[in-house]
Amino acid sequence: MHFFNTTGPCNPTDHYMLPPEERLVGAQLSRYIEDKLYWVLHAPRQTGKTTFLQSWMREINAGGKTIACYVSVEDCQGVTEPEIAMPMICDSICLAAEKEGLPVPRKDYNPESALSATLSDWAKLVAPKPLVVLFDEVDVLQDMTMVRFLRQLRKDFATRGVGTFPVSMALVGMRDLKDYIIKAKDGKQVNPGSPFNVKEDSASLSNFTKENITRLFAKRTTETGQQIEQAALDYVWEQSKGQPWIVNNLFKRATMRILDKDDNSTVTLAHVQEARHQMILARETHLDALAYRLDDPKIRQIIETLMSGISDPNLFSSDSFRLCLDLGLVSKEDGIQVANPIYREILARHMTTGEQNSIPKPEWKWKKDDGTLDMDALLKEFQKFWRTNADEWEEKSDYTEAFPHTLLMAFLQRVVNGGGRIDREYAAGSGRMDLLVEYGEQKYVIEIKITRYNKSIESVKKEGFEQIRRYRDTAAPGAPAYLVVFDRRHIKAIKGEDGKRRDGEPAPWDDRITWEAADGITVVGG
Repeated sequence: MHFFNTTGPCNPTDHYMLPPEERLVGAQLSRYIEDKLYWVLHAPRQTGKTTFLQSWMREINAGGKTIACYVSVEDCQGVTEPEIAMPMICDSICLAAEKEGLPVPRKDYNPESALSATLSDWAKLVAPKPLVVLFDEVDVLQDMTMVRFLRQLRKDFATRGVGTFPVSMALVGMRDLKDYIIKAKDGKQVNPGSPFNVKEDSASLSNFTKENITRLFAKRTTETGQQIEQAALDYVWEQSKGQPWIVNNLFKRATMRILDKDDNSTVTLAHVQEARHQMILARETHLDALAYRLDDPKIRQIIETLMSGISDPNLFSSDSFRLCLDLGLVSKEDGIQVANPIYREILARHMTTGEQNSIPKPEWKWKKDDGTLDMDALLKEFQKFWRTNADEWEEKSDYTEAFPHTLLMAFLQRVVNGGGRIDREYAAGSGRMDLLVEYGEQKYVIEIKITRYNKSIESVKKEGFEQIRRYRDTAAPGAPAYLVVFDRRHIKAIKGEDGKRRDGEPAPWDDRITWEAADGITVVGG
């Protein structure tokens, strides 16, 4: 029996899978060996790069005309000294050759020539067949180790051929070589793309399409007869946007945990929704690793910009944005936003964890007598909390623009945890964050708006009324709606000559903390 795999590379013997080469973008596999070309493949983590490489290796070797070998250089992570790293790479080559039952080259421990000599000897040993080497995890190589690695490959590129040097080579990682800026020994920045200008292509690996998702589950239907509702398939696409690890995880949980692995009942929308809920709470390695990327100030700045809805004309061209794009954290297909709703939820939860854990357990009544959520009471208590703690907590926060958003989300999550859930929508330039709070059978729509130094409260409210109505009509028609407007006009975007921001005096709390109803929408001032 096959299963949906989320741990390591997929193989057709054990796992439901589609041919990974179908998702290659910008690659010319038929040319790389025949024309003796070197190329780069870059894509985010957990998209199927290693699965593709190992699949292609098996395909090449099954043809009998060429020898291909997959080599991971992951052991070199964190090793910046070429004198240590280059022999380690040669060790990885020898171990890979031994594992695949290929001739093992002699190791050269001179860091100036180790890689070149090892690959040359390997090409001689497999002759009269040409040698193809597929290097994975190349992005772990750092600083001068990366430069030395690329320069030794480039040095022998002109001599490549049967019995002399690998005829074709793939360098695979998260980022394209041109996006790696490293530090040389003298502290100056070096772009390692310069010493490796012999690559033919920089290809990538796309996410699943909606059709791919349908075809993937159809593999299980063919084997077991188990069906899946169209609504469930649509939900998997909506939540994952085709990210392969998420797709497989949702399918695996729905078929092996929500339903028993031997229960071939039809997979419903409810099963997949529960699978999503479990996956988020489980904080699995892939999702946790993405969340901890927020420790990087460059990434944190981009996600904060998206969360606060700020319009930044320089965002798209920044190195920080390109890093987030390469990591698969963000997407630019429908405006700049977090890549999918699952990532959006994980990042928001991580950003609010400290605040959520620091908020006292509510002692006030936040449920009505019938057990339903009293959103009016909850938000009025938040106003009290905001007035009492906002200034002190903001000084300790890693976030400035998104601080009101993170604190309100933390407050809501602290209350509804265990009995409800919060869905979030945010994107660069949107000027808002939308929240859909579900508790039992109830749904509530909340929109967060910020009044900045260059706008008036009334103009922000007017804009907010239009936006929250559109969101409610789509997410929860007829649900109670709350427009939460934070007055941040005292925070200036313009910095002084010394680079420090000159904030003004905030409006009095009594002017900021307001509560009013207008056109069926409750406006909450903060």
